[in-house]
Amino acid sequence: MGKAKASKRGGANSTPYDRPAKNPATNNVFKFSKDFGQHILKNPGIAEAIVNKANLKPTDTVLEVGPGTGNLTVKILEQAKKVIAVEMDPRMAAETTKRVQGKPEQKRLEVLLGDVIKTTLPSFDVCISNTPYQISSPLVFKLLSMPNPPRTCVLMFQREFAMRLTARPSDPLYCRLSVNAQFWARITHILKVGRNNFRPPPQVDSSVVRIEPKLGSERPNISFEEWDGMLRICFNRRNKTLRASWLGNKQVLLLIERNYRLWCATNDIPVDDDLVMVDNDDEMWEVVGDEVVPAPAAMDVDDEEDDMESPLFFKSEPSSQVEKTRSHKTYPKVYLLIKEKVRRVLEDVTDLADKRSGKCDENDFLRLLGAFNAEGIHFS
Repeated sequence: MGKAKASKRGGANSTPYDRPAKNPATNNVFKFSKDFGQHILKNPGIAEAIVNKANLKPTDTVLEVGPGTGNLTVKILEQAKKVIAVEMDPRMAAETTKRVQGKPEQKRLEVLLGDVIKTTLPSFDVCISNTPYQISSPLVFKLLSMPNPPRTCVLMFQREFAMRLTARPSDPLYCRLSVNAQFWARITHILKVGRNNFRPPPQVDSSVVRIEPKLGSERPNISFEEWDGMLRICFNRRNKTLRASWLGNKQVLLLIERNYRLWCATNDIPVDDDLVMVDNDDEMWEVVGDEVVPAPAAMDVDDEEDDMESPLFFKSEPSSQVEKTRSHKTYPKVYLLIKEKVRRVLEDVTDLADKRSGKCDENDFLRLLGAFNAEGIHFS
């Protein structure tokens, strides 16, 4: 009789005394999803440091985005009154709930299943998150644009994204995100977190930042949508001059025209839709005040004097060059009016036409928005 085939270690028939498999992935309860950006923070020291930097009060309600297996959640519950955890993955939500099942903390944990960007959030005091990389920017904008923003946010991001949050004018990473974040909140870099502190490790390092939204009288009395709408145009090409970003892009002018028409309609201001023919260089018409009028003739007095002083030989000589046919386009007068308003704001009022967005600071953008609003141009 032949011998019975021995089962392999780690197989279905293994005993509790068998050694664990060499591949740690086979020991996981489930496989982590890259689509959800699941990188679980496994270092308890860093998790505790993140919670301590939030300066929690015993009466605080904390929003945690992407709790994962609950390593941060249990640390927060030690110091806060309640935790609202928003998780997309049902497996992770069940794992977080299991961590406090049968314990007093279970009544103080509320798990919401869904996308935090699309979810209507209840009121909370502090936000703590090991943020999935792909929702970093939408999450920051959502937190800053809330009518009643949290007192503080301690968030972990990809390191480059964190550096963008704290970048200043003329820095290579200075962008629309930098201006928005620093205009509506105070941003502080807390600590750098190496990639080996996660399971599975990501391909880049991370950083933890503290975002303290401006509250009360410190909060700017400006529409977030309008402020951000203007910045989108400015930073569409951050290394171009503002003149090129605004006047050199026909789509931008058409967008402003639509907004201007809406503003005129809500304020009972008539809009002139008469069409005018304009050549490629806009030399046939010009805008004076709020009217579109014919431009002066191309030949002025100096040209006539030059013609009079020319020798008769050159006057009688027929031209050997064929005159080029100039192409013309038809535009509504309101379009030309908008173009002149934008030019006036950039060149005459703010003197920012030749400045680049990457060099402008908060005060420059404030002056720009105020000048556009004075001309009836809005962005929301």
